[in-house]
Amino acid sequence: MDKNLQFLELKRMDPKITPASKRVKTYKEIYGHYSAIQAGEQSGRCIECGNPYCEWKCPVHNYIPQWLKLISEGRLFEAADLSHQTNSLPEICGRICPQDRLCEGACTLNDGFGAVTIGNIEKYITDEALKQGWKPDLSNVKKTNYKVGIVGAGPAGLACADILVRNGITPHVYDKYEEIGGLLTFGIPPFKLEKEIVLQRRKILEEMGVEFYLNKEIGKDLPFDKLLSDYDAVFLGMGTYTYMKGGFKGENLDGVFDALPYLNSNIRNIFGTNNNDYINFNNENVIVLGGGDTAMDCNRTALRQGAKKVYCAYRRDEQNMPGSRREVKNSKEEGINFLWNMQPVEILGKDKVEGVKFLKTKLKKTDIRGREVPTIIKGSEKIIKADKVILAFGFRPNPSNWFSKHKIKTDEIGRVIIDRGSKFNFQTHNPKVFSGGDMVRGSDLVVTAVFEGRSAAAGIVEFLDSKKSKKTNVA
Repeated sequence: MDKNLQFLELKRMDPKITPASKRVKTYKEIYGHYSAIQAGEQSGRCIECGNPYCEWKCPVHNYIPQWLKLISEGRLFEAADLSHQTNSLPEICGRICPQDRLCEGACTLNDGFGAVTIGNIEKYITDEALKQGWKPDLSNVKKTNYKVGIVGAGPAGLACADILVRNGITPHVYDKYEEIGGLLTFGIPPFKLEKEIVLQRRKILEEMGVEFYLNKEIGKDLPFDKLLSDYDAVFLGMGTYTYMKGGFKGENLDGVFDALPYLNSNIRNIFGTNNNDYINFNNENVIVLGGGDTAMDCNRTALRQGAKKVYCAYRRDEQNMPGSRREVKNSKEEGINFLWNMQPVEILGKDKVEGVKFLKTKLKKTDIRGREVPTIIKGSEKIIKADKVILAFGFRPNPSNWFSKHKIKTDEIGRVIIDRGSKFNFQTHNPKVFSGGDMVRGSDLVVTAVFEGRSAAAGIVEFLDSKKSKKTNVA
């Protein structure tokens, strides 16, 4: 087969997917795995563009064509090394990134031939390499005496720790939860990301030299002042956990739930650590309000709990949904009833939820972000009955009360403000404190949090090197 024409002779082939009728009865991941032959063949479809659009569309700028070539040649361990040069959590991003909007959406072959299956190959690389005994190579790392405190064991914090330890700096990661991962563990459902994958990453990081201190909430169990005094620098990667509301009547009725507590309670029920807080929608009619990936997670979780009927209402049309097209497709296959162009205006009920009142919308001119604006159609009122409602409108940062004391500035919605005048990446207005991920950017993708955690770590390395240089100059 002519390598340059392989994309013509071999069609895009995703791994097998569990049929919808079976997968709604379990919380297992729905996508299968490639064999070595399949991964090599699908990787070989890459035409090695002169200008790799996939790489530029990827927030961490993965060396995608290069590791595809390595896999097509059967050089698995080299591909794993290369994958980790740009991404600290490749096996996780391969599972949960919206590749259809990022790398695969930008693939040259996406125009008629079927994009290269970049996400599934990224997942395959680390999964298979670890099975065969691959480990990160730190043999050339020169150990320093520097220690950095990291607040938050989510994607940004883990990525920061990864880069620091590769530069000989000891990271100590603190988190208020009993396990690492943040929303990777306690938000994203197991049918998208089985938790063993996160635990495996914890083991890798610990073997590299990262130390975790869990069930430790900074400001409550340990004062932030102690971190500042004990460490050479501190990174804040505490995510976004303030739930956004719709601002309409009935949001406080019995039977209305915010998305994250709902997802968290279901995951803890699977773990067996729920403490009687399990939110169960078995035999209930459910309406999920929102159009992002979190809304899709709630849709599909409710079905697996045995909900009678699940509606998902969004005020724009399907083409303008912020969520992954793949997740919308999966939701449809599993039986979700989508309500497009429906603006919720009131949750109805006296003491508990009885239904939701909607007004139909139409899309008009675009806003400054290029999105079409929904406008209400007069006289289009519609009521849909429901027993339970989930609010999945997104999240905002929740700045801690000790921020201002330590010159950590925030904007009007609580995002940490980075000092743009600093020469060190992601340094706050407190020179010793760095930050990145959702608490700086606002709620976003896991892969962007990884990128910012890694970038902040590079800033910390330069900051500590500058301190060493000053000491040397004084001496």
